[in-house]
Amino acid sequence: MVRFGKKAAILTAAGVLAAMTVTGCSGSIDTDAVVATVGDEEIPLGVANFYARMLQGEYETYYAGMMGTTAEEMWAQDAGDDKTYEESMKDTIMENLENLYIIFQHAADYEVTLSEDEQKAIKDAAAQFSEDNTDEAKETVSGYQKYIEKFLELSTIQNKMYSKMREGVDEEVSDEEAAQKSMQYVFFSYTTTDDSGNSTELTDEEKEALKTSAQDLSDRVKNGEDIETVASELGAEVQTATFDSESTTPNEDLVAAADALAAEGDVTDVIETDSGLYVGRLTSLLDREATDQEKENIVEQRRQEQYDSLLEEWRDAAGIEVNKKVWNKVDFDDIGVTLTTSEEETTGDGTDGTSEDSTAEDSSTDAAADAGTTDDTAAEDGSTDTAGTDAAE
Repeated sequence: MVRFGKKAAILTAAGVLAAMTVTGCSGSIDTDAVVATVGDEEIPLGVANFYARMLQGEYETYYAGMMGTTAEEMWAQDAGDDKTYEESMKDTIMENLENLYIIFQHAADYEVTLSEDEQKAIKDAAAQFSEDNTDEAKETVSGYQKYIEKFLELSTIQNKMYSKMREGVDEEVSDEEAAQKSMQYVFFSYTTTDDSGNSTELTDEEKEALKTSAQDLSDRVKNGEDIETVASELGAEVQTATFDSESTTPNEDLVAAADALAAEGDVTDVIETDSGLYVGRLTSLLDREATDQEKENIVEQRRQEQYDSLLEEWRDAAGIEVNKKVWNKVDFDDIGVTLTTSEEETTGDGTDGTSEDSTAEDSSTDAAADAGTTDDTAAEDGSTDTAGTDAAE
């Protein structure tokens, strides 16, 4: 199950509104019904439904095919914890939406507001979406101006708050804390692969011969021969890796053996695993480039932990209630959503080219799928990318 993480979805005014082809039938819903409350603020079903349909379209357009299944089969799959994929996705959508509202409520603490350009971009995007779509389509996805504007306001504020909430962490990291070593290693695999990609397990006799080669490599390099030269003679390839004591790749046992070596140039014994044999040679007790990169990773981890901690603290204090009866009115069974672009809606001869199988190249919904991983999808140029929606019975 692909989950978004605790950071709410980053969707901003620029490019957020891909076209949606809606198939199937649905009864009308009360879009002003309260689907959840966050603190003293009520979340209307219209905002939740619009967000849900955008993400539904993302998954049905892009991921169902990648998973080798239909949309209907995808949503019915077991996602664990006695939930279907649809139920798990809806839980994630609601949590993300709650987070959007919570973060919006704390924006004033960080002096974060929408600029005039951002406000205009949001209004223009919502108005264009409303203009380009039929009443039937807008009813299905709750694509009305007030709900679209609210969602874009929430997500734009969240995007701006992301960096603010991550500020102020300790950025000092010592070499000792971030230390990364480096090694050369050779892997003797217990399987061979032919040109068609088919793997074949070695016979016991072949494995014994391989063990002899691995031992020969270890002994000769320990005695001062060059690992590249010896490996080449044995028909093997030398690879490199950086690591610390907690690393698990390329192999946990190899890492442990290499980490125990005392000096640069020291060589491990032959390390046997289920998949093959390893021999490693320590090349640096402190790889400067890898260590500096690990320092950046540690600082980034501190920033994200601060963000997550703040959001968790705010969630605990907010008081969140979900009206499950109202939220259950949004389901993916009877309604299909496909994302398309403006270009896909009209063919070269001027005829309508939109179909249920259309694919979107609009990048907006990628942000929804990647929510919680990056903060660089903010719209600073005030541009919009909107397109139409068709509804089909």
